[in-house]
Amino acid sequence: MNADMEMMLKGYGLTTAQILYRMPDHPTLLQTYIWQHYDLAPDFPEMRGFLKFWEEKLDGPLHSVRYVHRKLIAANEWRALKGEFILH
Repeated sequence: MNADMEMMLKGYGLTTAQILYRMPDHPTLLQTYIWQHYDLAPDFPEMRGFLKFWEEKLDGPLHSVRYVHRKLIAANEWRALKGEFILH
């Protein structure tokens, strides 16, 4: 089983954030950055950590953040099957 599947079974879902930030040299202009990662709702520790890093280390000040979160699979929706289909 790969790491992404293990995270989904632990309750992680795919979070996508649209980050608008001001250009350091031209503060009247806004630039867009799209961030996507597996995260836990409703606290979003991964996204909060990334935004904290942004505010501490990057020059472009944040304007706004819009995000969506979707659980791709839940533990009760997944089941292991035994068997194999061989085609030709």
